[in-house]
Amino acid sequence: MQLQAIIVEDEEISREILKKYIGKYCPNVTVINEASNIDDALQLIRNNDLDLVFLDVEMPFGNAFDLLEKVGDRSFETIFVTAYDHYAIEALNSHASYYLLKPISIDELIKAVDHVIAVKTKEERLSDSVIATKIETVNGKITIPQQDGFEVLNVADIIYCKADDNYTEIYVNNSRIVVSKTLKYFEDILQQYPFARVHKSYLVNVNEVVKYKKGKGGSVVLSNGKEIMVSSTKKANLLSYFK
Repeated sequence: MQLQAIIVEDEEISREILKKYIGKYCPNVTVINEASNIDDALQLIRNNDLDLVFLDVEMPFGNAFDLLEKVGDRSFETIFVTAYDHYAIEALNSHASYYLLKPISIDELIKAVDHVIAVKTKEERLSDSVIATKIETVNGKITIPQQDGFEVLNVADIIYCKADDNYTEIYVNNSRIVVSKTLKYFEDILQQYPFARVHKSYLVNVNEVVKYKKGKGGSVVLSNGKEIMVSSTKKANLLSYFK
């Protein structure tokens, strides 16, 4: 797979170094253009069909997060390149595929590009085929604590779980059960089953996924019609469940 990419970096020397590394060590990536600020980057993104954006965090008159907010829905992957490690959490929350620290490690650069290629390849394959999970059946039950006792649920009946602060909403068919447990609690007890954390607020039953849509990290449509955004950092794990 060949990826079309741009580099968004305000320092010319840094752009040249990254472009040289990509040209020498990442033959699957073609850098079609560069930008030194978010306004020029926004025009390049809107005028080109991109697969990948190498994005510095701090730039004049704005930063990477301002740019991504202006872009809105996007189908390209993002690799953050910065000298500051304190942006890592915000980058993950902005659905970055990878986070590279300057000075750039060639091994990490190759790993980042390989990760994007793997995700894009699987994504393309899924978008053109009927979704079929690797796991066909689910057998098991879990207990849901209630004020007056507990309720027993068949794991296969759970469509998805949604975080609500320290509570979790469990959706079973057309009903909703609110439990005073965190989403992390259910992620842990359901880890032996095909449930994927696709977003910081959502845990989905992979067998209930009926459609995958490419876009800002992508999204999944569940059997009840619910569409849920997929974080780029969670995408690879989700796609690993499908043939």
